[in-house]
Amino acid sequence: MTRRTLLSAKGRARLFAIPTDRAEMAGHYVLDAADLVLVRARRRAANRLGFAVQLCLLRHPGTGLGPEERPPAPMLAFVAEQLGVPPGAYAAYAARDQTRRGHAAELQAALRLRSFRLADWRACLRVGAEAAWATDRGEPIVAAMLAHLRSTGVVVPRPAVLERIGLAARARARRLAFARLTEGMGDAERAVLDGMLAPDPALRGRSRLAWLRDAPGAPGPGNILALLDRLEWVRALGVDTGCAGRIHQARLARLVEEGGIATAQHLAGLEPARRAALLVAGVAELRTRLADATLAMYCKYIGSLFTKARNRDDRRFQATRRDVARTLLLFRRTIAALQRAREAGEEGIAAVEREVGMARLEDALPVIDAAAGLAEPEILVTVAERYAVLRRFVPRFLAAFEFRSNTPRDPLLAAIELVKALDRDGTRALPRRPPAAFLPPRWRKLIFAGPTPDRRLYETAVLATLRERLRGAGAWVVGTRDHQAFESYLLPSEAAGTAAPAIGGETDPERYVAARAALLHERLTAVADLAARGALDGVEIEEGELYIARARPAVPDEARLWADRLYGLVPRVRVTEVMADVERATGFAAHFTHLRTGNPPADVPALLAAILADGTNLGLSRMADATRGLTYHRLVNVAQWHINEDNYAAGRAAVVEAQHRHPMAAVWGDGTDASSDGQYFRAGGRAGPAGDVNARYGTDPGVVLYTHHSGRYAPMFSRVIAATAGEAPYVLDGLHPDAHRTSIRIAEHYTDTAGATDHVFGLCHLLGYSFAPRIRDLRERKLYAIGKPGRYPLIEPLLGDPVDTAAIVAGWAELVRVKASIEAGAVAPSVILRRLAAAGAANALSRALRAVGRIERTLFVLRWLSDPALRQRSHAGLNKGEAGNALRRAVFFHRQGEFRDRTFENQSFRASGLSLVTAAIVHWNTVYLGLAVRRLRADGVAVPDEMLAHVAPLGWEHISLTGDYDWAAASPPPGGFRPLRDVHAGFLPRAA
Repeated sequence: MTRRTLLSAKGRARLFAIPTDRAEMAGHYVLDAADLVLVRARRRAANRLGFAVQLCLLRHPGTGLGPEERPPAPMLAFVAEQLGVPPGAYAAYAARDQTRRGHAAELQAALRLRSFRLADWRACLRVGAEAAWATDRGEPIVAAMLAHLRSTGVVVPRPAVLERIGLAARARARRLAFARLTEGMGDAERAVLDGMLAPDPALRGRSRLAWLRDAPGAPGPGNILALLDRLEWVRALGVDTGCAGRIHQARLARLVEEGGIATAQHLAGLEPARRAALLVAGVAELRTRLADATLAMYCKYIGSLFTKARNRDDRRFQATRRDVARTLLLFRRTIAALQRAREAGEEGIAAVEREVGMARLEDALPVIDAAAGLAEPEILVTVAERYAVLRRFVPRFLAAFEFRSNTPRDPLLAAIELVKALDRDGTRALPRRPPAAFLPPRWRKLIFAGPTPDRRLYETAVLATLRERLRGAGAWVVGTRDHQAFESYLLPSEAAGTAAPAIGGETDPERYVAARAALLHERLTAVADLAARGALDGVEIEEGELYIARARPAVPDEARLWADRLYGLVPRVRVTEVMADVERATGFAAHFTHLRTGNPPADVPALLAAILADGTNLGLSRMADATRGLTYHRLVNVAQWHINEDNYAAGRAAVVEAQHRHPMAAVWGDGTDASSDGQYFRAGGRAGPAGDVNARYGTDPGVVLYTHHSGRYAPMFSRVIAATAGEAPYVLDGLHPDAHRTSIRIAEHYTDTAGATDHVFGLCHLLGYSFAPRIRDLRERKLYAIGKPGRYPLIEPLLGDPVDTAAIVAGWAELVRVKASIEAGAVAPSVILRRLAAAGAANALSRALRAVGRIERTLFVLRWLSDPALRQRSHAGLNKGEAGNALRRAVFFHRQGEFRDRTFENQSFRASGLSLVTAAIVHWNTVYLGLAVRRLRADGVAVPDEMLAHVAPLGWEHISLTGDYDWAAASPPPGGFRPLRDVHAGFLPRAA
């Protein structure tokens, strides 16, 4: 029987291995004067060396030296060098175990250490259980026990001892979590939970659990009702969702994830305590998830009603074109008749009656009235035509949620309560003065046009306003995650002020505004002066118009020849060989730890196949059919227990980190810049109805994969967003170290026009990023000054209203809170930006961030106009990311390159798999391009680095992406690298 382990081989090495790197040894094993006095008290060279080795090992890693154990040769040589004795002298010391034991006792006394005892076993169990309260991973549990032992002066026992204690500590933490979650539950409540797992005749034999999980995704009245059915059923269970707060949130997330992948049959077979805990955690999560899903579907459906209403109005107006054209011809004849009558001194009415006919003009009046109404339609009236459809779900929807507002005595909340009361009482008519202060004047005029308020229009307006407020920061809902109060996303003011008190190096808003005003004035004056002298390279300002020359091609033709030559040397491989090579080089598979045990996967080929099934969009079933030696059940097992978003992020980070460290990657930049861009994929099959239609991409539904690339081409971060969502809110999400999980630190970031909003500029400045987007319509965008634009007469036509610096001063404390909250990882930038964009100018924080952004955007544009190098750098940086789109499209080729997954979670797995596979290809190409360059230079070919800078590691023509997937054939080549191809290089220049 295989012994259970807590640590992987690499994890055990990280915690217990004796360092062999000289720099690391210098940090632990340099002997000071007092140490040398102790060592030199030994008589023979062998004893001095052995004594010193034991002294070093007791300090780090804290373990003693066991019988017949020999330290690594580099460590032995490092210590021997300090003593002036040969490393070979250690052999004589190792032969005398009695001497070793005597020295160990003497050293423990000198270092005030003691041996590991039963009391320490118990203390480690307690410390390990505390660490395991938040995680199942073995490494942090053992690390906590090691820290305790070292701080209390206890000699660290063998790793196997601490692993056994750690396993017991993890089991104790799990049992305690199970007990906390089910605390106070009686047999009746447990029976109700167990009933969720049994087949239900009302659901045609499906279990309630399966029904709850299979929630619809496409927006529509029927699906909103279906979500409400599930939400109300979960709430009726009566499970105390507050129990989720009794355990660590990381532990809760693990239980939710574990319960989420288990089938009803699997859960039914678990021990009662664990089964009850998983069901309680799942129910608590389902309540929140279903509430968020219902609100999200409501917002999407109401938005779609307004979009369809606009389209209907457009079609109706287009349908009147013929009648409008005839009426215009009639008007033309009437005007001509009146002109001739005036010239002849004739009465106009008589002339019109004779030449046109008043009856014909009167017949045209209905056409005129209809066309006028359609030319300026009131969207609320058109949407209210669907009022009967809205009434199918609105009463239950409003009754299901507890809406809150940041505005005291908010009239919108009063209006919602009024509609709820009318529905409860069965009353059809509105009171004469319903709450209306939240309504736009045009809507108010329509609603109150008659003797009594129009309920259809009023209720439609309430629903539309509620949608806008939910999308912004104005309204929130109790018991949700995605629609919490805006305050709940931010750190407390006191903590934020301590964590990040400064913006732009200033802690005082008045000094900050003064400093930015001075800098802005300096730059505006400088650019105006250069423009007046015609000294702006590629830029002219004439009569208030901005003219920018087209950017020169960034890639010289010679670089393309070098790319062809280098890729001609790169070996031809299967994608399975690429994945296997990169895994051996980076060890990324070890990051796909088991959901429960935290152990790395034992079946690495199955893991790689499951990742490739996501990345190529093949799916597990078809991957099993196309793979030799791997069954569907093996793939499903590894996918269920080892593949999740957290593991995908950690695995991708390992690959990206390794690619960045490779010497070849240095030719593509210093690694401090990044770019981000969205790529559209169609949604087909069952996912089609759940996708969004964006006219920019055609009439088919789809999703957008938004990816952040490092300046060295590696995909650092990716996520799926709706096709109709703006890209700007997501620009900053992948730049935080907690998001991409690597040591890369981004200083400058590039996007296209879609990301260049004032809010993004402002938030980039707050977080310390230099934002350099490529703005397509730059000449059409206003710049801004602090003060009177008249001070800059040449560029005054380019300037808009002065920056609202008062908004910055008034919102300073909130700007600091936002900055600190994002830097602490408490909230993603996209959450802040989406809320503020929807909140509009009425929100004080939105105004403050927009004012900061206008200053920073103006400063950037002024740099852009005066610095050709910045323009070239921004174009090249963005092109790197956009070039990766072709590689992703080539890899994601199965099922016509369409997302066929209905749920956001499965779509995210596909996107993460695609990101990891492309990262692996970039890494593999980087390694073999480096080998190709080395081969050419060894052959005397002069390969200039300035040409290599344009050879991207994004090629895939040499990689077979389809066919049978044979992991057994992806064995490591002799020597670790596959042989390069031998392609004639006579046309390339040789070194002199």
